[in-house]
Amino acid sequence: MKITQAEFIISAVKPHQYPEDALPEIALAGRSNVGKSSLINKLILRKNLARTSSQPGKTQQLNYYRVNDQLYFVDFPGYGYAKVSKTERAAWGVMIENYLQQREPLKLVLQMIDLRHPPSKDDQQMYAWLKHFGIPLCIVTTKADKIPRSRWDKHLKVVRETLGMNASEPVVLFSSETGKGREELWEVILGAIEG
Repeated sequence: MKITQAEFIISAVKPHQYPEDALPEIALAGRSNVGKSSLINKLILRKNLARTSSQPGKTQQLNYYRVNDQLYFVDFPGYGYAKVSKTERAAWGVMIENYLQQREPLKLVLQMIDLRHPPSKDDQQMYAWLKHFGIPLCIVTTKADKIPRSRWDKHLKVVRETLGMNASEPVVLFSSETGKGREELWEVILGAIEG
């Protein structure tokens, strides 16, 4: 995918703030610190369009990034971060649930999981929820560069088993450091929006 243009559009909290140009949307969900912003930056080959933060739990709205006037990446607040109040977490939950169930242009959710660790309870719940509602989904395992290549298969097996995935479901092994998985992920994304 050749990126000619990418820009941050809006941080939205309510549906009336979402863009109305009906471009396909690709949502990114995952724990705080799983590398959502880094993945966006690597996909569009820009250093800091999506602001990465050393402080987990920083994203508290849906951040919209428009790419090539062709699609949006929608970056969700990270889940599973303890320093956020229960009330705030519940509010995010409602916002995300409404978005996932009602947003027409949503074509795919990239659920991101840190390859170094087995999927957390939050990861498992998110996966089960997306499957239950039939929302198109691709698991992206991040930080592949932090694990020796010889152990990738073992870690991928743990991810698949913990989530209860079936063999036909795609998993993209990704590293925002090395760019591993970038082309493959673009194929999945384009397949989803052209499908």
